[in-house]
Amino acid sequence: MGNPRIHPHTIEAVKERADIVDVVGEHVVLKKKGKEFVGICPFHDDSKPSMTVSPAKQFYYCFSCGAGGNSIKFLMEFQRESFIDVVLGLARKYQLPIETLEGPQQERLRQKLSRRDNLYKILDLAKGWFQDRLRSSEGALAFNYLLEKRRLDRGIIDQFELGFAPNAWDGLLRHLNHVENISQELLEAAGLIIPRKSGDGFYDRFRNRLMIPIKDRQGRVIGFGGRSLDGTDPKYLNSPETEVFEKGKHLFALDKATNLIRKNDKAVVAEGYFDVIALHAAGVTNAVASLGTALSSHQVTQLCRCTDSKRIVLNFDADNAGIRAANRAINEVEHLAMQGQLELRVLHLPSGKDPDEYLQENSVADYKALLDKAPLWIDWQIDQVFKDLDLTKADHFQLVVSGLVQLLGKLPPSALRTYYLQKVSERLSGGQARVALQLEDDLRKQVKGQRWHGQSTRLEKPGEASLRERNEAEILRLYLHCPSQRANIRRELRQRELEDFALHHHRLLWSSISDIEESNLGMTLLESICRGDAPGDELSLIELPRLLLDQFTADNNDLLSSRFTPLLELGEVQMAAMKTPIPYLRGTLAVLERHKSLRRCRHLIEAWSGQRLETLETCIAALLEQEQNQPDLSFEMEARIDEMFNELNTDALNFQQLYYRERKHLLHLDKERCAISND
Repeated sequence: MGNPRIHPHTIEAVKERADIVDVVGEHVVLKKKGKEFVGICPFHDDSKPSMTVSPAKQFYYCFSCGAGGNSIKFLMEFQRESFIDVVLGLARKYQLPIETLEGPQQERLRQKLSRRDNLYKILDLAKGWFQDRLRSSEGALAFNYLLEKRRLDRGIIDQFELGFAPNAWDGLLRHLNHVENISQELLEAAGLIIPRKSGDGFYDRFRNRLMIPIKDRQGRVIGFGGRSLDGTDPKYLNSPETEVFEKGKHLFALDKATNLIRKNDKAVVAEGYFDVIALHAAGVTNAVASLGTALSSHQVTQLCRCTDSKRIVLNFDADNAGIRAANRAINEVEHLAMQGQLELRVLHLPSGKDPDEYLQENSVADYKALLDKAPLWIDWQIDQVFKDLDLTKADHFQLVVSGLVQLLGKLPPSALRTYYLQKVSERLSGGQARVALQLEDDLRKQVKGQRWHGQSTRLEKPGEASLRERNEAEILRLYLHCPSQRANIRRELRQRELEDFALHHHRLLWSSISDIEESNLGMTLLESICRGDAPGDELSLIELPRLLLDQFTADNNDLLSSRFTPLLELGEVQMAAMKTPIPYLRGTLAVLERHKSLRRCRHLIEAWSGQRLETLETCIAALLEQEQNQPDLSFEMEARIDEMFNELNTDALNFQQLYYRERKHLLHLDKERCAISND
């Protein structure tokens, strides 16, 4: 029997995971030379390094014998193995799932690839039709908008192949269906048309909108972004996810920016299509956008492969939505940044402007100067902690200190953490050196005690993750189904420090809920409700389930939609619990808080066990020596022994006290948990 055919999913996963430097470096000694690596070529009698390995291009090449290729090709040549054997070996090495194809599967794959090719062709035809409409009389207002309002020249309009979708229900449908003879089934699969609710036919998805083609790295059209011209919501409408378009795996304009990112050794990530277009028009051609989603780890990987220094600058809008987007992006990749695998920076332009607005009033040199000075992500987050707070007020000062402890607690014990402790202490002290030293010591002790942010799974035991997920979902379900309790839930979450949900999809859902409430009530009132300074009756009037469904549908966010829908369903037990929401809420929160407290206890025990305790004998020896050197001084020996023992063992004793408090808190939570079953 011949070798099995490997599914393309497995091949792509192997190519994505097998870094060329790692693969070649296991068999050849590589030395860094500029942006690349060089080594002795193993495929001919090489006496000096003639093989170059490029991490940016994921390619090796020997200038003497001409051998070259990707990581799979290298192992095929080096190990004298077949393509299938190498792919299977790498898949096992990196613990990737292996999918194979049998006869019927191979035929289905051929059909699927043919269908994908058809979708690419259809989307390209749609792009051409939209371009023609923009240049026609019905697109005159849209074309004028680009020239006058956006100040784009015809060259950049052509470069990005911008178009216009007329204000008609079936303009594109009639053209592609009747003229190009493309079936409605394929047009729907391409995301271009929508079935009527009556079930009688289809209509165009995009109407009266400026059309921006979205392309993959190979330059193939995979979807569109449509900008409303008449104030119709949503302002921007994206193609839904299809067989060829997954928003979290693509970046707008990466096909145009790849070479310039390599040349500049830096990628700029903006928030919107027209921000990127404006940047390219101004000559900042290493800019991309993240297609309306938080920057994903997959998108970061694509960008890192284009830049040797792994330098990425986030240039999102400086409004509240932009700040939240920047924080979400940082949360996705901060672990990479802390490990030195990524240099992440954040640029917020003056006066809250986006790149498009800024470049209309300032020169590209001004923009590039700000780009070069963009702070590291942690410096930017520190600035956010201090933002709009008055350090002369005790409550504001405490808020800043709490925020700094939580932020710096993410950093591992290192020179970097020491640097930031010194930096923020100087800022807190207002330039008073003695106060700065005391503040630095206080912050260091708090960070040591708090060096655990509640979302790490390292200290988790089997079964705890599913318990946490279930209880977080119950909190969200209560919030949706018990409007009268929303203010109470927000106050409880704030008081118990549980607002940052541990699971990623729960954090995204809570962020979407907060965005809707903030747009209805304003950030000031919402924050007052969370602190308990306002009753929050207004929250009960917001139709969250309907608004969230509308938002997810408009954004074509299948991930959140699939996570959200089960929360709308109530079982018998949950319906009974909704009749007594307050004890059910407190019991559920107690379970989550207990889970967090248990992991914190494990962290404190681990931290305490790493401390070196100075013995009483050491203290007595030090005091006797001191007494001999200063015989005229009188000592109360017992009191001085206790004092010195405490001084020498401050950190260890502090961990003991924190652990005691945490265990005492657990006893309180156990009583509170009686309101809900743990099963």
